[in-house]
Amino acid sequence: MAQHNAYVALGSNLNDPLNNLLSALSRLNRSNSWRLVSYSSLYGSKPMGPQDQPDYVNAVCQLSTNLPAYDLLRSLHAIEDEFGRKRVRHWGERTLDLDLLLFDDETHQNSDLTVPHPGLYERSFVLYPLLEIAPSLVLPNGKTVAEQAKALTESGLDVLVYQSSISL
Repeated sequence: MAQHNAYVALGSNLNDPLNNLLSALSRLNRSNSWRLVSYSSLYGSKPMGPQDQPDYVNAVCQLSTNLPAYDLLRSLHAIEDEFGRKRVRHWGERTLDLDLLLFDDETHQNSDLTVPHPGLYERSFVLYPLLEIAPSLVLPNGKTVAEQAKALTESGLDVLVYQSSISL
């Protein structure tokens, strides 16, 4: 079976978000359906949506999998459910959010799956963690992650746990 390269954004702002992300990375590292190739530091950020919610902890990881994109997304949603994810409001608070950012060079746009992720280019809490693990990755817009990140600011992002301090 063909191996696919996928990048996944992780986010949490409820019920000990720092521990949620460390536990989610550990959970992603224990799957038979993929291999956790790399992961970023954990970053703190302000909420993008409604401001009446706690700050977020964010990270990005790279997976190598033989699953097709839709099956990977379903598996990621199942992990969100394991962590008690409730979909209450758009851009609202959550125990765990796992967004499929990129899947090889594939493009999907429908109600179930949108790849590349629509917020990929303008969200510093996604691009800066991605920059940490894949600076020379060429994005679908033809720019590298490093080039795209130059268009954004790190303002409002804080490294909470450096990658080198994370052991899974």
